[in-house]
Amino acid sequence: MSYENGLWHGRFQAMAGPCELLLDGGNERLAKRLSAKVAQEAWRIERKFSRYRDDNLMARINTAQGGWTPIDSETYRLLEFAQQAWKLSGGKFDISSGILRRVWRFDGSDRLPSEAAVAALLPLIGWQKIEWDRKRLRMPAGMELDFGGIGKEYAVDRAFDRVYQANSAPLLVNFGGDLICSGPRSDGQAWQVGIEAASAQHAIKPLQLFQGALATSGDAQRYLQANGVRYSHVLDAQTGWPVAQAPASVTAASEHCSQAGLISSLAMLQGAQAETFLQQSGADYWIQRSTNATPQAASVC
Repeated sequence: MSYENGLWHGRFQAMAGPCELLLDGGNERLAKRLSAKVAQEAWRIERKFSRYRDDNLMARINTAQGGWTPIDSETYRLLEFAQQAWKLSGGKFDISSGILRRVWRFDGSDRLPSEAAVAALLPLIGWQKIEWDRKRLRMPAGMELDFGGIGKEYAVDRAFDRVYQANSAPLLVNFGGDLICSGPRSDGQAWQVGIEAASAQHAIKPLQLFQGALATSGDAQRYLQANGVRYSHVLDAQTGWPVAQAPASVTAASEHCSQAGLISSLAMLQGAQAETFLQQSGADYWIQRSTNATPQAASVC
């Protein structure tokens, strides 16, 4: 726990990145207590839904080989959200498409998979093939589910809910640039949120956040570069290939982080039509198009 620039900072690692609680007011004891609650909720969700574990719910679902797996109410709500994303995207966003990681390695290299390798995985993708209700789920053998595309924003909202009612001091929860705040700073000013870019010509003024959430989708850390083309890690579940002419990054604002994340992800999947989609959504947003700049996760001060 540290106190910097008038804010208590509680920092920890979760979901493969830096996470933090910022508290504007209160004391160190309160800040430690709230930070612990935020971290515990992040770790709980990660333990339950991470596809990198072999001892959790996701492992049981993904190894059921066509059989039924019991699920709880929390998982059911996430499945409902995933279905909404699938419908809104016209099938481009699909939490059963994580299996494409077998052939796609977004490590900054020029190693593209073959068309045959991608095509071989497409029969194992398809939300419409999954059967589920409030108590159980099953899917064809060989298919997998991956909540990675919606899990971090969900964790932000859940962690925020755990501490929002617990104190009156303004606070902000930030998981690797996906964030939500309780309201203005104690002096009535906005939280200053910046999205950094690798090149100076793409630097922007800090965004001002008075209320609600921000989420960013982009190819800052995960991409391929081959034959002068930058391939984003945002894959179209219907084709198995990166979306053509996708923005370098999209940041969207909404009441909840899950909503902001859905808007930014759907915009990325629109490719050349991302701006049109964002304008029609009515959300506040910031978009960067560049084949060279590498936008970083949002920073907060």
